[in-house]
Amino acid sequence: MNAMEVPRKPSGAQTPPSLAALTDRSRDVFRTLVETYLETGEPVGSRTLSRSLTESVSAATVRNVMQDLEHLGLLDSPHVSAGRIPTQLGLRLFVDGILELGDVAGSERTEIERTLSADDTDLTHLLDRAGSLLSGLTRSASLVLAPKAEAPIRHIEFVSLAPDRVLVVLVTADGHVENRIFAPPAGLTPSAMRAAANFLNAVLEGRTLSEMRSTVAAEMTRNRAELDLLSQTLIEAGLAVWASDGDGSDRLIVRGRANLLASVADADQIERIRSLFDDLERKRDLVQLLDLAEGGDGVRVFIGSENKLFSLSGSSLVVSPYMNAERKIIGAVGVIGPTRLNYGRIVPIVDYTAQLVGRLISGRSA
Repeated sequence: MNAMEVPRKPSGAQTPPSLAALTDRSRDVFRTLVETYLETGEPVGSRTLSRSLTESVSAATVRNVMQDLEHLGLLDSPHVSAGRIPTQLGLRLFVDGILELGDVAGSERTEIERTLSADDTDLTHLLDRAGSLLSGLTRSASLVLAPKAEAPIRHIEFVSLAPDRVLVVLVTADGHVENRIFAPPAGLTPSAMRAAANFLNAVLEGRTLSEMRSTVAAEMTRNRAELDLLSQTLIEAGLAVWASDGDGSDRLIVRGRANLLASVADADQIERIRSLFDDLERKRDLVQLLDLAEGGDGVRVFIGSENKLFSLSGSSLVVSPYMNAERKIIGAVGVIGPTRLNYGRIVPIVDYTAQLVGRLISGRSA
């Protein structure tokens, strides 16, 4: 089962010691303590552990092992006289190296399939059912990341929110509205974005963002080929030369412009070259905007959870992606709860739900 690691190790988080650093007895004590804690939610004492271990060990010996584990940062004691609980570092080690994942229970598998396979063609309803299902089965908050729209676009709008933030509003052919946010390239003005939106809306013709980008890129290639052909004629006549601006872009310097004006053909060539340069510059901006719009952060749909859960230091996230028919990750489903989650049960549930959501979405698009 390809379940994702949970809780996901944050960037810069302290690295737990390797399991190889623990003796067999230390590993047995640690595993039993964490499993007992996850089941009861209470600190675990040495007497309780000594009765649960696979080998017969005295409570005094268990206390010594627990002190060693505490020294390694894997355990903590909330009170002087209380038992121990795993630390965040300890949970990380347990999940990464010790946790044994079971299969989804038959009754739960049946409920997942029955709930998600309802006769409904609406993607929003499917994801809403997935969120409600996960929340009910795990008694935790659920998280659903909806896929970004790949339906044909009927209308596109760019709205400047701040110097480093632009909102793109996409209205699809089926009437859905999706908002995405991206950081604009330096120097891109609101008026330039309005002009880009006007151009795109005039030529969208039911294309997706990917198709629109390909169309603009193809036009740029054709224009560049024509530009090269026209420019080469002038260069061979000694009337122009290519030069670099130093920023990776080229420009054509025309010599003796006054002499060229004597020839209508030459003047027309110069004007066509200037027009092609302008068109290429506009299309470069368009391709960059389309890239940013397509890769921007989609609106995230949180079902059955509150945003404040993400700011709590004692929360864990179990999340698994779902894919389309091309095996491309298009979204994710998950569960948010306290660190004392039953990971062995919840990870398979989340993973199976994500797989089924992906299959259902792929089947609808077939």
